[in-house]
Amino acid sequence: MGLPWYRVHTVVLNDPGRLLSVHIMHTALVAGWAGSMALYELAVFDPSDPVLDPMWRQGVACFGFGAFHVTGLYGPGIWVSDPYGLTGKVQAVNPAWGVDGFDPFVPGGIASHHIAAAFVVAGTMWYGSATTPIELFGPTRYQWDQGYFQQEIYRRVSAGLAENLSLSEAWSKIPEKLAFYDYIGNNPAKGGLFRAGSMDNGDGIAVGWLGHPVF
Repeated sequence: MGLPWYRVHTVVLNDPGRLLSVHIMHTALVAGWAGSMALYELAVFDPSDPVLDPMWRQGVACFGFGAFHVTGLYGPGIWVSDPYGLTGKVQAVNPAWGVDGFDPFVPGGIASHHIAAAFVVAGTMWYGSATTPIELFGPTRYQWDQGYFQQEIYRRVSAGLAENLSLSEAWSKIPEKLAFYDYIGNNPAKGGLFRAGSMDNGDGIAVGWLGHPVF
């Protein structure tokens, strides 16, 4: 039990609100879903009849999702993004069967572990952050506290100045998404510890970058 506990916590340590919510949801899943389904499966389980073998059905569902949907063999794939959330798109993902498959930010782990979960149920404990891309769910609080986006903006501006661009030209080359992610990190309504849902879902707070300030 120590390995999955450590593995899951290393993913959500970057977001204290998510850290709290996953513990609440874990309790609900264990007590409500897993407990009730375990009793149901024991009641109807009949290894001699595939139709009445829920474990067999769950394995087929997991295998189908990982082997067909995620890999793009018979489906769209999943959303894959870069660390700064600039180039995200839905695409096919090759299963990651090596050590890199255990990296929570490698989408290939989702495919390989769903395929493996058809045979080893515990395989579903491994993925987390690859399914919450910045474009769809917004950045995490500590990314702003650490100046993650701000440092990248300054790096790009400095590189532009080194290429003899003017300051305004260098700033104009900053992707709007990158500026937006840095901006909402300084908004107390969007950067709080205990937020709910996507941070850029149009709930009355800014959902797009309106341009660089000019003084």
